[in-house]
Amino acid sequence: MGQDLGFALIGCGKIADKHLHVLSHLPGARLLVCCDTRKERAEARAAKAGGGARATDSVAEALAFPGVGAVTICTPSGSHADLAVAAARAGKHVFVEKPLALTLDEADAMIDACDAAGVKLFVVKQNRYNRPVQALRRAIDQGRLGRIFMGGARVLWHRDQRYYDSEAWRGTWAQDGGVITNQASHHIDLLLWMMGDVVSVYACGSRVLHEIETEDTATVLLRFRHGAAATVQATTCVQPRDVEGSIALFGTRGTVEIGGFAANELRTWMFDEERPEDRAIRDEWGSNPPDFAYNHLEFFKDALQTIGVQRRALIDGIEGRRSLEVIHAIYESMETGKEVTLRFEPRIRRLGVRHRQEEKG
Repeated sequence: MGQDLGFALIGCGKIADKHLHVLSHLPGARLLVCCDTRKERAEARAAKAGGGARATDSVAEALAFPGVGAVTICTPSGSHADLAVAAARAGKHVFVEKPLALTLDEADAMIDACDAAGVKLFVVKQNRYNRPVQALRRAIDQGRLGRIFMGGARVLWHRDQRYYDSEAWRGTWAQDGGVITNQASHHIDLLLWMMGDVVSVYACGSRVLHEIETEDTATVLLRFRHGAAATVQATTCVQPRDVEGSIALFGTRGTVEIGGFAANELRTWMFDEERPEDRAIRDEWGSNPPDFAYNHLEFFKDALQTIGVQRRALIDGIEGRRSLEVIHAIYESMETGKEVTLRFEPRIRRLGVRHRQEEKG
């Protein structure tokens, strides 16, 4: 790429640590400025990053900082759209943590703004870069599973009330969403990537343990265009600790299960026809290397390689919108108690909708 791409990190909460790690180890990138509404957090992250990174509490100042050509957005989900549109209009490439946005209108505005400005939009769905997930995708492309007829994802995690109380936006409709939007969105994305387009959704959700606005437990049935079906079980109520974040695919010629905390450990790899390379796949692609942010790093590497060339990244704005539409269908089904077909326009929804008082202010 020639000169390093300068980055502004916007939002200095917990997930920012992985972005700092990546930008400190990624050839072709350099962190120039950290921005947070709480300037002390921006200062702490800038000091941790080293390399002369500056700190500010002004988004406008971060976007205007000399040398900044890209932003990586790590703020609450409900603020993604406004920040991304502002960055695009300033001519910056946009990297945004999942989900892309909280409403489809916001997602479209982000995509349109980046297209109009001629900049790229990337959504951090780092689990696509887990080694077992990459191996599974190659097996699908090679036809080794045959016709996939069933799939599933399980997000069985523990979050105590302190987790939700740690930030005012957690578990709210306006800024976050529930277990489906926040925790299970990665696994829903993986099912779509492996199984194709969803044609209908049936879901139920509830609050079991936590004092929040949104659901902390959900069960979902996804029906796919080619006749397959998949279930999603997601909860932050598992006691007393996390169990797994897994996906499984069942085909007419093979079965693959990927478990671990975040779909990062190969559990089952079996086909009707064993190949010589299968042992090496189990050994070399069965888990990620022991790096703090391995899959984030691989995501950023891939994205940077598409800047300035006519190639889509693995997870761009269009892909990010695709899973967001399914998430909205899930919430529509929860609200109505009915199966929801795609494509659809959300009618009964709370996700991403600001309170009238906030909109007036």
